[in-house]
Amino acid sequence: MASQIERTGVPTKEQIESTLPGDERRAKGPYAVIECWQEIPCDPCVASCPFGYIAPMKNINDLPKLDQESCTGCGNCIALCPGLAIFIIDETFGGEDEAMIRIPHEFAPLPEKEDIVRALDREGNYVADAEVVRVQKGKSGCTVLHLLIPKKFILDIRAVEPLPMR
Repeated sequence: MASQIERTGVPTKEQIESTLPGDERRAKGPYAVIECWQEIPCDPCVASCPFGYIAPMKNINDLPKLDQESCTGCGNCIALCPGLAIFIIDETFGGEDEAMIRIPHEFAPLPEKEDIVRALDREGNYVADAEVVRVQKGKSGCTVLHLLIPKKFILDIRAVEPLPMR
């Protein structure tokens, strides 16, 4: 029988939670989560980490292994992941009920700083409004959006609705 991820492309809550570091690390600042679920020939994330916290792969089809406790959350890996599977979460940014999430974004037109956008889950469903704090254009052509979101949705928000053409 096919797993949920194979049937729907959406991971289970347990799979999502397994990408998080421990509570102590989460309280220290930004950290990466890699939501890569398919064993396919891909490894740009390994070379993108300037600190070597994404372990070299023995086989190019291996899933990436992140040293979650050591990751600084620098974000170099986000725009270089062709699967758009890497996110940076900072639960220490903003107020008690807010967090920052950095997500890859490849739609035009790009939102601008201070825009309020509709944040979506992995299935494209509306979750909450988010404020664009920064729009970071990557050398790879992938843009990284820095979003201020309600902290309770750090495991849910992974995209924003494309904006209408301006």
